[in-house]
Amino acid sequence: MEEGQKLHKALHSVHLWGMAVGLVISGDYFGWNFGWSKASFWEFGIAILWIAIFYLMFALCFTELAASIPQAGGPSAYAKRALGDSFGFFTGYLVLVEFLLAPPAIASALGGYIHFLFPVIPAFGAGIGMFLLLLLINLTGIKQTARFELLVTIIAVLGLFLYLSLLLPFLSNNQIPNLPDLGSLSLSSILLSIPFAIWFFLAVEGVALAAEEVKHPEKDIPKGYIAGIFTLLVLAGMIFVFTASVTSTEEVSKLEYPLSFVLHKLYGDGSIWPILFTFIGLFGLVASLFGIILGNSRLLYAMSKSGYLPLYLSKLSHKSFVPQNAVLTGGALGIFCMVFLDTAELISISALGACGMYVFSLISYLALHHKEPNLNRPYKAPFYPYLPILAILFGLVAFGSVAYAEPNLTLGVVVVGVILGIGYRWQVNRN
Repeated sequence: MEEGQKLHKALHSVHLWGMAVGLVISGDYFGWNFGWSKASFWEFGIAILWIAIFYLMFALCFTELAASIPQAGGPSAYAKRALGDSFGFFTGYLVLVEFLLAPPAIASALGGYIHFLFPVIPAFGAGIGMFLLLLLINLTGIKQTARFELLVTIIAVLGLFLYLSLLLPFLSNNQIPNLPDLGSLSLSSILLSIPFAIWFFLAVEGVALAAEEVKHPEKDIPKGYIAGIFTLLVLAGMIFVFTASVTSTEEVSKLEYPLSFVLHKLYGDGSIWPILFTFIGLFGLVASLFGIILGNSRLLYAMSKSGYLPLYLSKLSHKSFVPQNAVLTGGALGIFCMVFLDTAELISISALGACGMYVFSLISYLALHHKEPNLNRPYKAPFYPYLPILAILFGLVAFGSVAYAEPNLTLGVVVVGVILGIGYRWQVNRN
């Protein structure tokens, strides 16, 4: 990177709220419903509750890290500072797994929604086309990018409230099974459904990856991030319960457009509501895909600056100050994965990377408190050290559940990580 080049500071708390919600909101529109193919209503509900509590604890600790160390590398930067280069590298690798594999999953669903609206357009082609379009918009600059993300996020949130309001006349307790005895619940089913519970919140930590572009990180990051988390918690709970109250969970358990299907079933072919909602729903998927493209490009940029990845990834555009090579490289890798993996597999691998990163970030949080007790912390998480320790235990269970659900994919992620780690250490020793 040329000397003196820096990312442009243009973001405020409202932009960070938009990013936090926008990064994740596609998880309300699709993906979470695959959990019902692994578990019953109540088993999946337990998984969602477990993950919601974990994300709340994680968010409180992570907000402190992001406000104290506002660097584009996010978790990678925290781990490097707290635990050294190797931990920084592997934490960054886990975030890359999450942020490079989530976009193709979202693009696949986006193509499915477009195909639902216009059956003549193939789903796969539509997904690739939208992926490329959003890559190009990401090259225009952070201010324009953040404004676009905020706009589509607001529309997507309104779309979810439209969905919930359209379900109100049909809500029925008869659809939801009675609370079962504890002995009838399957631990295996709960664990298998956890990756899809994570999808309700996955990538919300991506806000930290834009921290270098925040004008007042000490106050804007806590406001925007925590507001985003609470927005997502409310939406996830309502979408889960309302959907189960109007339809059989088995009917929507394997669809890439579950909410549109529910409205079509309730209102019929002649109604405008399923079509209108699906059109609005596109904004939800666009918001997440767009935001995660932004996040993975900033991560590639930061890891390049730190020496973990080739230097060409940290080159900034002279006009827009955007890491253009990182944007294009991340997009190319995402499209490659989209060709070879299905949506459920992409979701599971993304969740695996996320859970590993969460655990490393929380360990870094504890280590930094010990190593740098006098670090300026504009925001402090409550209940130290009990909160981060409990969050680590929750995170380890979540990581183990994803590994249990997808052992072969987990092995592949570990093998690739070890190979890249050996290559990185060899390069460091050589230099």
